[in-house]
Formats: sequence, C-alpha cells, structure tokens
Amino acid sequence: MNLRRKRGAARLDALLPAAFCAALLVWALWPWLPLARTGRPPRTIVFYGFSILSEVLNQAIFPAFEKRWKAESGESVQIIGSFAGSGTVTNQILLGVPAQLALLSLESDAQRLAEAGVIPAESWRRLPVGGVVNRTPFVILVRPGNPRGIRDFADLARPGIGVVHADPLTSGGANWAILAEYGAGALSAGGGPAEGEKLLAGIWKNVVAQASSARAAKTQFDSGFGDALITYEQEALADRARGRLRAEVIYPKSTVFSEHTLVVLSRNVAPAERSAVDALARFLWSEEAQRLFVAGGFRSVEERFNDDPSFGRIEQPFFVANFGGWGRAKREIVDGIWKNRVLKAIHP
Repeated sequence: MNLRRKRGAARLDALLPAAFCAALLVWALWPWLPLARTGRPPRTIVFYGFSILSEVLNQAIFPAFEKRWKAESGESVQIIGSFAGSGTVTNQILLGVPAQLALLSLESDAQRLAEAGVIPAESWRRLPVGGVVNRTPFVILVRPGNPRGIRDFADLARPGIGVVHADPLTSGGANWAILAEYGAGALSAGGGPAEGEKLLAGIWKNVVAQASSARAAKTQFDSGFGDALITYEQEALADRARGRLRAEVIYPKSTVFSEHTLVVLSRNVAPAERSAVDALARFLWSEEAQRLFVAGGFRSVEERFNDDPSFGRIEQPFFVANFGGWGRAKREIVDGIWKNRVLKAIHP
C-alpha cells in the first residue's frame, strides 16, 4: 500500500511542472484569446484565389474587411486564404476543399464548377459587374535595357527569342496570355483568324519554360530563364512598388484585359456563417476594396478609381467578349487552335 502511494505521489510530482507551465501559458495568452473577449470563437471564412491575388488579399483586403466587420457587428472574423493557379484552385474545389468564396482568373473555371453541380449555373453573373471583381492587361516583361529589342507580341515570334509562359492546363493567366497572343494578330488592322493563329504558333515555338501558375512563371523568369515573360501588368506593378522589379515592362499596342470572377460556394456555407460570407462578397466591390486593389496593381471595375499614374496605356485593348465570352474562346481558341493545332504542329 505504501509502495502504491509512493508511485502515485511520484506521478503527481512529475505532472505538476507541466500543469504549471500550461496554466502559465493560458494566463499569458488570455488577453489575446477570442473566447476571453467575446465568449465565442471568431467566425472563419475560407477563401481560395488564383496566384497573384495572395499579397493584396492577405495584406490589404482581408484585414480591411475584418476591421469593418468587427466595427459593424461587434464580432471577430478570420479569413483563411489559399492561392494557386486558377485551374488548380478549380480542381481543388471540385475535389471538395471547404472553400466558401473563390476568386478565379477565368469565367470558364466558374463554368466548370457549375457543370459539375458545385454552384448553380451562372450564379456569379447575379453578383455586381457580372461577378468580375478586378481587371489587369497582359504585358511583356523583358531583361533590363531590353537587349533583344522586344516591342510587341510579334517580336516574341522572332527566331532565337526565349519566352517563359505559364501552363494553360493549370493557370488561368496562361489562358489569358493565349488570348492576348491570338487576339494581337486576329484583331489587328488587316488581321483575322489566320493571322491570329500564325502569331500564336510563332510565339509558342519559342516557349522555353513553363510553370503551373503566373506567379511560378515569373519566378522562373526572375531566375534567369528566357528573354521575355508574358504576364499580368499587376505582377510588374506590385514588384515595382516593392522595389523588386528586375525587368522592363513592355506594353503591347493591342492586348487583352483579364477579368476575374468571384463565385460563392453556398454548399460550404453554414447558416451561421452566411451573413459574414455575403458581407465579404459585397465588400470586394466597395470603394475601399476597389481602391486597395488599385494600390495593389490591379485595375478597378470602376473606371473612376483607375487614376494611378503607374498604369500603362494600351492603344487597342480588347476583352474576352470580343471572342464571344470564355465558353466560346476556350472551345475555339485555347482548345481548338492552341491545343489541337499549334501544339500538335510544334510537338507532332
């Protein structure tokens, strides 16, 4: 009996330091614990987005909304963001990740979700501006001093030019880039479908590196691959603002403005979360959020906010609507021309 008591006392002595440390940790963290302040945990919103959104959302948009929601409701909200190529994000959602909102590079990715029954058909079009949250034109980045004399998309088809490109199978930005390349030929003076395909084929013969997202492609270019990168203007402006741009920005005479689509994944939204999720969706079109997007290098869907002098001028801009929308552009240009003709001609 005495031996049992001694063993019990020894175990108690061993646990006391750990219990003391745990109590000390709770005491130290108590002022910062949500439960200590509100009596309930903060609401959580899971937000998925395409790659180049990560900084502006995590560092500007999300904190601004969290502050506004706290002021208006008295509740805390925490937004958890996950970012990758738009095609990768869409595939993850199709596999069942618990995203409640997603900002996609392509409307055709929203259409994929609708076709799979994840969201109601064209539900995003009932949001402001047809679901489009922001825009950015496609530009060309070249090495400092522009040693290869690249001035437009046509120069990227010259022999010996090395082009870095995101992968159209996983990247929304890559699909926009294909539209920019094709459209620069097809919509130019004296152009047409044959000129568009010719320019697209010439550029893709010179592609020397591909990556899964626009952000990853820029990392490749920054690491020394190729002579030029086709990417979002926003990527260049954001790096310039941080003093990290190691390239020159070339504005093509004619290029596409990408338009980025928000979807609400209602099946992942519990009734108690609905008010916060809907409020965040509305907030993205508020003046505060639109100006934060502009400060992050994106162009607002409200032209009056696009007063940033760092935005370059595009002489002949065009949009996916010029090709009948993403459903038709994906079918006829990305799949029909690039995938089924251009790639097969380059890699028979």
